[in-house]
Amino acid sequence: MPHISANDLKVKGVSAIEAMLATQPEAVISVRGKERFVVMSMDHYHYLRECELEAALAQTRADLAGGRFVKESAEDHLARLKGA
Repeated sequence: MPHISANDLKVKGVSAIEAMLATQPEAVISVRGKERFVVMSMDHYHYLRECELEAALAQTRADLAGGRFVKESAEDHLARLKGA
């Protein structure tokens, strides 16, 4: 993954990010030689969020199919949470 130094970001501003994202979906911002942040376009962010939600939905479906769930009232649920 390509890197943008904090100094480049300070000097060039958002144009440094735009230039990097023109050819890559993500870029790492390094501070004092250490990777600290990742920047990406909003479209790529929304795509990753959608992937995350799809994975959660697949896990939920697998839990339901495998019988790994509890059916209870709201009061019983709260009591179970307090007891944990």
